[in-house]
Amino acid sequence: MTASHATAADVPTSSGSPAAAQTRQISVLLYSDDKTTRDAVRVTVGRRPARDVEVSSWRECATAAAVIEAVENASFDVLILDGEAAPTGGLGLCRQLKSEIFACPPVLVLTGRPQDGWLATWSLADLAVPHPLDPIALASAVAELGRGGRPSAS
Repeated sequence: MTASHATAADVPTSSGSPAAAQTRQISVLLYSDDKTTRDAVRVTVGRRPARDVEVSSWRECATAAAVIEAVENASFDVLILDGEAAPTGGLGLCRQLKSEIFACPPVLVLTGRPQDGWLATWSLADLAVPHPLDPIALASAVAELGRGGRPSAS
């Protein structure tokens, strides 16, 4: 896997450029065992989580094995992992991916509640959004990670 998302993350900010030329196309992998959660995330993030970020493709996975296979064999700009998934939660899966995958893409974890932020930190996630999902927080987090930002977990 290459680190293309790390070097191509800089978005030009010159005022003379048209907005379309500054749009960052991202691919997103979404993991949850619950189809309702996957649908809610896709609808909430939408095609354009921010003016300068557009989701060009979604890859949905319902099992941890499918996530690992997809991350090893394809390139994604952002991973969204459901911490409440069963039998393998997104928090443990995030820690595994960050520890085992060279140049792992940025990861957004969905936690069960706001007080679970410490679990997101333990999992090595780049950002966390708690349930119930706040549409603005979720779209902002995807856009920030899609731009190549790698903030510490919140």
